[in-house]
Amino acid sequence: MSAADRLVPLRALAHGRSGDKGSTANIGIVAYTGEGYEFLEGFLTEARVADYFASLGIERVVRYELPRLRAFNFVLSGVLAGGGSRSLRTDAQGKALAAILLEMPVRLPAEFGESREHHN
Repeated sequence: MSAADRLVPLRALAHGRSGDKGSTANIGIVAYTGEGYEFLEGFLTEARVADYFASLGIERVVRYELPRLRAFNFVLSGVLAGGGSRSLRTDAQGKALAAILLEMPVRLPAEFGESREHHN
């Protein structure tokens, strides 16, 4: 890491929404800028998202790219342990997963332009 690199939460680059159906959840991440989308295209991989949610027993992550919207849709299979009515988890719904993912630390290289520092 260079001294000029900075560590920011994903929410500094994008916003998100999520939902669920059964034991599967989807998370939509929308970059604020084209530069942010290009950076996230390489950074926010299926493997990185799967690793971030590993403690939830995720089975599989599939990423869909929507470049004209500067967005990604992640489908997380098995993340909800059976879903709302079958799981023994306190909250087995996907509505909070985007908020959780938006806290993921992102190391921005020094050459990355001004990110939209947007904190909710």
